Amino acid sequence: MLEFLRQTFLGADGYGFVIFVWTLGALEFSFGLYKKRWNKNEKWVDIACYTLPKLVIKPAVAYFTLRFLPYALPGLKGSFNWVPFFWGALIIAITDDLTQYWYHRLHHELPWLWRFHRTHHSANYMGMAMASRQNVIYSLFFSQTYVTSTLVYLGLGVPAVIVKGIKSVITTLAHSSIPWDKPFYQYKVLHPIAWVLERTISTPATHHAHHAATTDDGVGYYKGNFGNMFFIWDIIFGTAHISRQYPEAYGISHYEADPWYAQLAWPIFKSNVAGSELAADGPMVRVDINKVEPKEDSNFRNFHESQQIGNKIDNETVYI
Repeated sequence: MLEFLRQTFLGADGYGFVIFVWTLGALEFSFGLYKKRWNKNEKWVDIACYTLPKLVIKPAVAYFTLRFLPYALPGLKGSFNWVPFFWGALIIAITDDLTQYWYHRLHHELPWLWRFHRTHHSANYMGMAMASRQNVIYSLFFSQTYVTSTLVYLGLGVPAVIVKGIKSVITTLAHSSIPWDKPFYQYKVLHPIAWVLERTISTPATHHAHHAATTDDGVGYYKGNFGNMFFIWDIIFGTAHISRQYPEAYGISHYEADPWYAQLAWPIFKSNVAGSELAADGPMVRVDINKVEPKEDSNFRNFHESQQIGNKIDNETVYI
């Protein structure tokens, strides 16, 4: 019964998380935090990227992986059943999130992988829907899905349910347009908590910086801040930037509303936007456009800088 309740209410696909997502989404819309940027095309991108990978691809990958493992690892099913819950959860958390850190980072560092991840950065807004905005090919080869499925096969199923639920909450909140971490920076008494929090998990300030349109203002940093649940990987591997501020502009400068189906399933479906990275004859990485926009959209990213990623930040802007 306890395991059933955990899977039903605490898992990444449980009722508890669904209620949480709907509540957060209602708050974002109530406060008008999308700033009327969620047009018809972007709605279809977000909805399609949420439903197909989450409801079809990831469950299918997990299912077939678990069916394949008895042949690949015969006799090892449940061999980790003896591991206490705490240590099992720790194993799942580290392997799942560290694997995703490098999977994510490589899609920024290697130009030929960028187009599979581009969909996640194309929107010029932030919101909880952004957490699942991914190309289906990117989702299909999510390395951590295979790693976690293997650990579940070995006997860490219950810890996996809890950890994946917690991770889903953290990553969704990090993408949310609600700056829930702001009070920790505003009130001096909370600064010690902020120092630990922002170096441990992803927060709106650190993850929004990763989605910023520029890295030239001291706030945005799409060349790093790759952490999903844990931000500590960025600290360890020298890709962290902490400013305790939020970018004025998000997205990529050369994004021209590629059709939702191209963003969902490139290269199966191509974009009809001439010169787009997702077009049939588009470049692998397109040079950014220097165009004038209103202040909130005036800063744009240069993707070529992302190939130099990994240099440690020596002058973090942290106010303690």
